[in-house]
Amino acid sequence: MQTNFTASQLADPAAAESESILRRCVHCGFCTATCPTYLTLGNELDSPRGRIYLIKDMLENDRPADESVVTHLDRCLSCLSCATTCPSGVDYMHLIDHARAHIEKSYRRPLMDRVIRGLLVSILPHPKRFRMALKLARVGRPFRMVAKRFPALKPIAAMLELAPRRVTPLSPYSLPQTHQAQGTKRGRVAILTGCAQPVLDPAINAAAIRLLTRFGIEVVVPDREGCCGALVHHMGREELALKSARANVDAWFREIETKGLDAIIITASGCGTTIKDYGHMLRHDPEYAARAATVSALARDVTEYLPTLALPTLPPKGIAVAYHSACSMQHGQKISSAPKHLLSAAGYTVRDPKEGHLCCGSAGTYNILQSDIASKLKLRKVANLEATKADIIATGNIGCIAHIGSSTSMQILHTVELLDWAYGGKRPDKLHPR
Repeated sequence: MQTNFTASQLADPAAAESESILRRCVHCGFCTATCPTYLTLGNELDSPRGRIYLIKDMLENDRPADESVVTHLDRCLSCLSCATTCPSGVDYMHLIDHARAHIEKSYRRPLMDRVIRGLLVSILPHPKRFRMALKLARVGRPFRMVAKRFPALKPIAAMLELAPRRVTPLSPYSLPQTHQAQGTKRGRVAILTGCAQPVLDPAINAAAIRLLTRFGIEVVVPDREGCCGALVHHMGREELALKSARANVDAWFREIETKGLDAIIITASGCGTTIKDYGHMLRHDPEYAARAATVSALARDVTEYLPTLALPTLPPKGIAVAYHSACSMQHGQKISSAPKHLLSAAGYTVRDPKEGHLCCGSAGTYNILQSDIASKLKLRKVANLEATKADIIATGNIGCIAHIGSSTSMQILHTVELLDWAYGGKRPDKLHPR
């Protein structure tokens, strides 16, 4: 793609990077075939190619975002299916990140949109606030149908519908501490607690810690580690995202510099994609650039790390598992086969749903801010998963678990919960009684 940025514009590192990304696009349109919003809405401007044109025009002309641009860019899931499909290697992830930061700086959203986004930013990355908000949501839940009638209040209705009916108590596995390896110590890792997951489903990290320690890995939950920054990053709140990244780099480096770490284990693939990008996000920060790059190099999804432990192969269990590959896993981190291989080796029969490359519609806060599109994608995903006739759904991202689980009677668990069960752990509490 030909670009016409001025020399002064290219003096800005972010603009220079976006210009370089834009130049790689050859207008082929392969991305439209795998873009969930284009397949759902049929509008070229809701495809990666269409959004690239909008971003180019906005940045090249150095103008504020307008309502039309914001509408179409807000509809992007950041699922990165287009990046997997693109034959030219267009770095769409960093291009849309820059565009969203530009929107945040140059566009004034309608009042209710600003209020809702402000609430999300103020609550979701903070576990204590999030837990309190979920408890209050039980009071507001009966009013969700009223909120649905007003377009500006649809995100409120979506939040109330997604809120679990029961808030799980704080898990001791979420507290800063060191979990000792059982038997001969084979390694030492840190595990990300994060923000939403320990509130919505603390059993995930509990299962990961039990499994890792059972196979000789010491697991530390670092003090003062928190939200990875993904939620605010994808809302264009660049400085807040970088603040979270720096805090986590500091927390993990305290462990690296004292007792050392072999890896930083992540059980939420959406977080993993962002943490693996810390080196890029902080590349211009002289104090953090090198350390952030080290953290990104150490970051591993739990299913990416477990194969290094050579877990034994187990006999068949007679349990069929439909594997939902979260977008942040397969497109963001390029991890597609490892989770399925682990499940198969553990004795489960793994089934792949149709259209496995398509997003379920969760995408961080997308299922709140773009609930209509998210619902259509969810129903499409659920239909494909249920068509496998599997006993259980497995996936690697808390957002997918909550979103898909709201519309199916099939039980959905994190992959590591099934692996923990197979290798000596207890039967997951959330499974239906036999």
